Amino acid sequence: MNDYMKALYQQFFRKPDVTELEDEIETARQEVRDCLDKLQRRRLMDLVDAQTLLREEISQASFTAGFKVAWEIAKELEADGLYPFEREVAEHSCRHMEMRKEG
Repeated sequence: MNDYMKALYQQFFRKPDVTELEDEIETARQEVRDCLDKLQRRRLMDLVDAQTLLREEISQASFTAGFKVAWEIAKELEADGLYPFEREVAEHSCRHMEMRKEG
């Protein structure tokens, strides 16, 4: 199921335009980087990479959770009848059939 959810995520997820925020983060990263030695820069890049992976995992998990909620709502609606007027239509059909039998 996880592969299926990843495929749905890739098909439907649209990254919001956060260019301004990304630019701000990159500027801050570069400012910090300039104050660090080579080993510290490597650690900073490891941190940035880990944060990126974490953000992707959270996004995927959020999408999957939202999908599951929607699926449960759909099942509940189907169990109750997809449309509120379905009962009315069924009742009307039954009355119509009874009237035909009587008439």
